[in-house]
Amino acid sequence: MRQRFTKISSGIFNLLVLTLLFCSSCESEQDDQTADYKTRFELSKGTETATYLETIDFYIRLAKDFPEINMQTIGSTDSGYPLHIITYNPDGDFNLKKVSSDKTILFINNGIHPGESDGIDATMLLFRDFASGKIPAPKNTVLVTIPIYNIGGALNRNNTTRANQNGPKAYGFRGNTLNYDLNRDFIKADTKNARTFFQIFHTVNPDIFIDNHVSNGADYQYTLTHLFTQHNKFGGELGDYIHNKMMPSLEKSLLEDDWSITPYVNVFNQVPEKGFSQFMDYPRYSTGYTTLWNTFGMMVETHMLKPYKQRVEGTYELMTKMISLAETDAKEIKRLRAEAKHRHKNWTHYPTKWQIDTTKTTVLDFKGYEADTLTSEVTGLTRLKYDRNKPFVKKVNYQNHYISTDSVEIPEAYVLKKGWHKVLTLLDLNKINYNTIQKDTVIAVESYKIDHYKTLDYPYEGHYPHYDTKVKVSVKNIKFQQGDILIPTDQEGIRYIIETLEPEATDSFFNWNFFDSILQQKEGFSPYVFEDEAAELLKQNQVLKDSFLSKKANDPEFNANWYAQLDWLFKRSKHYEEAHLQYPVYRIIKK
Repeated sequence: MRQRFTKISSGIFNLLVLTLLFCSSCESEQDDQTADYKTRFELSKGTETATYLETIDFYIRLAKDFPEINMQTIGSTDSGYPLHIITYNPDGDFNLKKVSSDKTILFINNGIHPGESDGIDATMLLFRDFASGKIPAPKNTVLVTIPIYNIGGALNRNNTTRANQNGPKAYGFRGNTLNYDLNRDFIKADTKNARTFFQIFHTVNPDIFIDNHVSNGADYQYTLTHLFTQHNKFGGELGDYIHNKMMPSLEKSLLEDDWSITPYVNVFNQVPEKGFSQFMDYPRYSTGYTTLWNTFGMMVETHMLKPYKQRVEGTYELMTKMISLAETDAKEIKRLRAEAKHRHKNWTHYPTKWQIDTTKTTVLDFKGYEADTLTSEVTGLTRLKYDRNKPFVKKVNYQNHYISTDSVEIPEAYVLKKGWHKVLTLLDLNKINYNTIQKDTVIAVESYKIDHYKTLDYPYEGHYPHYDTKVKVSVKNIKFQQGDILIPTDQEGIRYIIETLEPEATDSFFNWNFFDSILQQKEGFSPYVFEDEAAELLKQNQVLKDSFLSKKANDPEFNANWYAQLDWLFKRSKHYEEAHLQYPVYRIIKK
């Protein structure tokens, strides 16, 4: 594989001597200018990555010396340090709201996992090379980057925790200061980092988003893999464009410069040639979150076993190709996003669950390595072993189509009971429009009771998340109080609203434990007292009695448990509290 950076022409050798001398002088000045901004990556000959302080110092110097580059400090992180955004615009205009009407904005996030530092170094080189004139500047694209998103992880520098990675010599740690994986935090926002990211994202309002990573898993020939946001989930013309134009155009342009790329190889402990599927980027992930706002998202996943220099150069090359694509398709990208602001007006239902569409398969010409199953010298059991001396190109089935398996009718609005302050804070941070009910009001709504859920039995990102959630729906006239929150769905943030407030959605606030207090019953009964009332209840209600006797007859475990029987009757009596399992978000259905 040829590895290179794009370089400017060194001139034409058959020009007059004076012209040659003049051009040589210009080149020397330019080379000297670039030499003043050498990065640790370059000085170490591609074996090391810049520290957090070196990275920030580098951008401070660029912003000071080049009017095309601007540096801002925004918000805070759990580390105590603020986040920065660096903007490159050859016009020197950094009013992003203003320039977004004319130019495509490409937003690059680096160091979300600081051990995966390829993007940190590649983006430093990219901004420098644009500013110094080493490579031609984009005319229709503005670049914005967070140089290192996980500052706490970057400061926790070591050379041992990336056990499966081929360089750099030292790097940051995956967890942030509070040991959160920030690429699982975009919907629940447990960290200050995520809350500041919301502020940055809605300020930048990017057309294209790139999050730079390094992959784990199988071995294969590629340095570069891509993980575009799942196109069916993205939906409509946006999904069609990212799948049928943006992705193949990027692949083609990279291949023309000898950089093969393949979809992210989503397999572990098995060989890729058996087939693999596209990764589903739910809203907890960066590109899943940006998709909710109609931004074209992709993760770059370089291959962990390739040399660090090669990975950084590949990331650099990919970003230049994406910028070229943004230049070429600027008008189409802006049109698609502008029209997508209103596409929800034609929606009646919104998908909440997805699964692979097994009826559709893409066939890849996959460049892998032969592998064998051997007996492990360590465990004595079978193990997988790749042989890099036996490369191959094989037809591999890739399942990159998903279908919705469940959906909800989109309501006119949601009503959130007052007091759920964390939910309200996240609505504010994500620019969701809502109104506060000014006086006690009775409204006809759909009401949810939590009917079923499962909970992980191990900790995951500071939570024990729920899954397989099911609700019972009823229509009721509910008296809402002054201060309750009315959230209309007819707004740009409709996807964020539904993904978070519909409890059955994968990354809903319910599934992330925001509403766990409703799951605990607060009032109970003393069996020896309630026995008499339960007997009277059965005498007075024949329907209830028939149901009770039927359950005893058909459920031996229930029939043998006297407390379960009394509890069953208690929950059908006037004493049972309405708040138990009552979801505090209600739906106003469209008329």
